[in-house]
Amino acid sequence: MKIKEIRAFEIAAEARPQTKPRTPSRAETVHMNRPMARYPRFPNGEGHVSMAPWKRPAVLVTAEDGTQGFGISLYGSVVAPMINEHFGPNLVGENAMATEKLWDMMVRLSTAFSPTGMTSYAISALDVALWDLKGKLLGLPVYELLGGPQKEKIFCYASGFDQEWYMELGFKATKLFSPWGPEQGLEGLNRLEALVASTRETIGDEVELMLDGWTAYDPEYTVRVAERMRPYNLKWLEDYIQPEDLLGYESIRQRLPWQTLATGEHWYNLAPFAHAAGKRLVDIFQPDVLWCGGITAAAKICHLAQANQISVIAHGGMNYPFGQHLSMAMPAVTWGERSEGVSAPGVPLAEMVKLPGTAIIEDGYLRPSDAPGFGLEIDEAWLEQVTV
Repeated sequence: MKIKEIRAFEIAAEARPQTKPRTPSRAETVHMNRPMARYPRFPNGEGHVSMAPWKRPAVLVTAEDGTQGFGISLYGSVVAPMINEHFGPNLVGENAMATEKLWDMMVRLSTAFSPTGMTSYAISALDVALWDLKGKLLGLPVYELLGGPQKEKIFCYASGFDQEWYMELGFKATKLFSPWGPEQGLEGLNRLEALVASTRETIGDEVELMLDGWTAYDPEYTVRVAERMRPYNLKWLEDYIQPEDLLGYESIRQRLPWQTLATGEHWYNLAPFAHAAGKRLVDIFQPDVLWCGGITAAAKICHLAQANQISVIAHGGMNYPFGQHLSMAMPAVTWGERSEGVSAPGVPLAEMVKLPGTAIIEDGYLRPSDAPGFGLEIDEAWLEQVTV
C-alpha cells in the first residue's frame, strides 16, 4: 500500500473539563524554574518556547485506499511547512508499511540542516502518523506491531504540584518541578528543600518522589541539590543541566555516584542516547515520542537502553496514545508519566483528554486502547473544530 498524500496543518486541541476545580491548582502560583530565569526580566520562565503563540502541528498521512494515519508534535508554525514542503513530497509514493525505510529517509533528507531540534519534531509527527496508518491497515494496535504487550498494565506517576490530589487519584509516585535554581542562591536552595520536605511529609514514605530541574541547574547547583535532598529519598533527579552539555553530565555522574539520574526529553535522534549509554551517564532515559523522532526512534532508544541495563520512562508518555503504546510493548520501559497539568483538584482525569480515544489512567495504572493504530477516535468534524 503506497502513500497517496501527506498533509500537515496546525491545530488547537485542548482539554475542556466540565467539572469545576475543588481548589485552584498550585501550578497557578508555583512556577517551574526554567533556563531564562537567570534574567530578571523573566522571573517565572517567560520567554520559554512553549509560551510562544505556536499551535501544534498535526499530520494526516493518506494511503491509496483512503485509510489515514494521524500524528502530532509541537511548534506547528515551524514544523508544518517543513513537512508540507520537504518531507511530505519526498515520501509520497513510498510503501506506507516501510516505517524503518521512511524514518531513515527523513533522517537523511535532513542531513544539510540536522535531524535534531525543530527537525526532529517534524520527523516525530510524521513517524507516529505512519505507525497509526500501519496499524489501521493491518487492523492491529501499535503495541502489537512493536512486539505485543510486555506488561499487563503500565504503572504511572503524576508530575506537578498538587500531590494531595494525585494521591486521591490513586497514584503511588509523583514528581515535583523545581521552582528555584542557581539564580536564587542559598535562599532558593533552602526553599526548594522545604518544598521537598513538606511534599514527602504529605505523601508519606510509601510513595516514590522525584525532582525535575528542567535543564535550569548548573553542575555545582545540581550537586548541592542532590546532597540536600538525601534525607527525602528521591527516586531520581531529572533534567538538571542543559541537554547538550554531555561533559557536564559526565562530571555530575562522577560527583554523584549514589544518586539515580534521569534525562533525555530534549535529546533528539539516537546519538546522545548512544553516547550516554556507552558512558553510563544516567540511569533512566526519558525520550519524548513526539520529539525524539517518533515511535521508530523511541523503539531504537529502548533497545539501546535495554542492552545497557538502562531504564526508559517516556517523557509525558501517558499524555497521549503514542507513548502509551510504546510503553506497553517495550521491556525497557518501567513506568509512565502523566504531565501537562494532570488535572486541578477535583477534576477527573477523563476530562483532561486532548485527543479523542486516549486511554485514561485508573488508580495509578493504564492500559492502552486495543483499537487499530493508536485507537484515536478522530473524524472530520473534530478536525474542523480544532484546525487553526
